[in-house]
Amino acid sequence: MEIPFDLIHRLPKTDLHCHLDGSLRLDTVIDLARKQNVKLPTFDRDALFRMLYAGEHVTSLDDYLRAFDITLSVLQEEEALERVAYELAVDAWHENVRYLEVRYCPLLHIRNGLSPAKVVEAVLRGLRTAKRELGIRYGVILCAIRSVGPESSLKIAELCVAFKNRGVVGFDLAGSETGNPAKLHRAAFQLVIDNNINCTAHAGESFGPDSVHQAIHKCGAHRIGHGTRLVESGDLLNFVNDHRIPLEVCPSSNLQTRAAASWETHPVDFYVDYGLRVTINTDNRLMSDTTASKELHLCHTHYGWSLDTIKEIIIAGFKSAFMPYREKADLVAEISRELAAIDLATWGKPKLTTAS
Repeated sequence: MEIPFDLIHRLPKTDLHCHLDGSLRLDTVIDLARKQNVKLPTFDRDALFRMLYAGEHVTSLDDYLRAFDITLSVLQEEEALERVAYELAVDAWHENVRYLEVRYCPLLHIRNGLSPAKVVEAVLRGLRTAKRELGIRYGVILCAIRSVGPESSLKIAELCVAFKNRGVVGFDLAGSETGNPAKLHRAAFQLVIDNNINCTAHAGESFGPDSVHQAIHKCGAHRIGHGTRLVESGDLLNFVNDHRIPLEVCPSSNLQTRAAASWETHPVDFYVDYGLRVTINTDNRLMSDTTASKELHLCHTHYGWSLDTIKEIIIAGFKSAFMPYREKADLVAEISRELAAIDLATWGKPKLTTAS
């Protein structure tokens, strides 16, 4: 049975894999550039969108990442970072994302003299304001970049330790996998794990299942970002399934970076059918022109996922959140009750009232 987009839009959701520097509002990019006297390739809204949107001109992950040069150019000041973090949380809340994890690399925002700590504080201020005004829950994940080197990764790990219990909930390793193995960053992961902090890693996106193997067995990752090519190793896939290691799947992004050739060949439908703990996420809301609701609806459209399946995936998202267990258990129970009350057969029909 076809599920209306409006229904999915109104379901409570998570977005666990969402990059700050890839999720700005287009108008904000232009406005910040004007205020900061930053020269963009163009100030024409439609033309700029075509440059940022990962359409058919993108042929690889490295090609996809070039658009970030534009967004990062306007994210070098505290006010800008606070603003885009706030706006991202507001946008997520308006599609009923109840819990949002925002990730970014602080070292990419220090060109104008900001310290990495100031970068983290600015983002947290924006998210705190959104939580205070709207009630949205959030966590921040700090990203190290594979190609920058292990020393920089250690700096990010140290920031995670410093901001533990202050809004930062995890450590991530991002960037191009090819030629940049995760095992080179083991020291950063070890520092994070030694301090009882959660960690995830982009793996199995632009490189094969060995990348996922390294992230789990060499670095101790608690979740896997993307994991598109995990399907190539049945043995490792079963390990991930047996140990309930969540996959942060971002379907539209995976097609745009060519991690998957098509919706039909993307493994996410198999992952769900096989019973893996799959979460559906946006990755980069601007570059992929998407929302959490849109990603779930696209999966319903292409794979015929039922409302019950979508509910299970939503619950998997809340179960996979980097938040304290007691808080998470209460939230999962609350969301489960809310989802149980939503029935496709009666959706949109007026409620009958009994005359007094």
